[in-house]
Amino acid sequence: MAAYTYGTTAWNIIQAIPLMASPTIILTILSPEVREATVLETYFSRSLGFTLLALGILNLVLTGSIPLSSRLQIGNGVTTDPSDPKAPFAIPTLSITLVYHAVAGFYTYAMWTEEGSFAFGLSTGVSTILAAVGLWCLLFASSDGRISRKTGADKRTSGFPFKNTEAAKKNIGKKR
Repeated sequence: MAAYTYGTTAWNIIQAIPLMASPTIILTILSPEVREATVLETYFSRSLGFTLLALGILNLVLTGSIPLSSRLQIGNGVTTDPSDPKAPFAIPTLSITLVYHAVAGFYTYAMWTEEGSFAFGLSTGVSTILAAVGLWCLLFASSDGRISRKTGADKRTSGFPFKNTEAAKKNIGKKR
């Protein structure tokens, strides 16, 4: 989860810096004609850069990667445990950034197939990888499994439509 959080923030900062520093360069990269950016394009470019920067920082704060208290505890990493006061918004933040990366990936893929620009292709790859890692974190890293001491299987699983024959074999000798 920490790698996803820091990766998302790094990608947002990488995108924000050129938008804030020089909107003309972004316009030159993405447009077939070379021209100066208008005042409105400059405003929107810098506003988007500031927004991406804020989104990245909020991502770090709301997932608990940056502690909000002055007490530091050794060994506590990024956790999604709902009882942990350090990161009560970790799962909602993870879900929002996952949707953001998925939408950005679809959009940049559509633009890449239409325009063929390297910038859109790179953005498609990074957004898709971050969306896949975010989905993995949401599915598998967001809660602790309830592992049975007797069988070693996850208690939240059911036997429908297939039975867990290995767990049944381990319990045959213990039931008698």
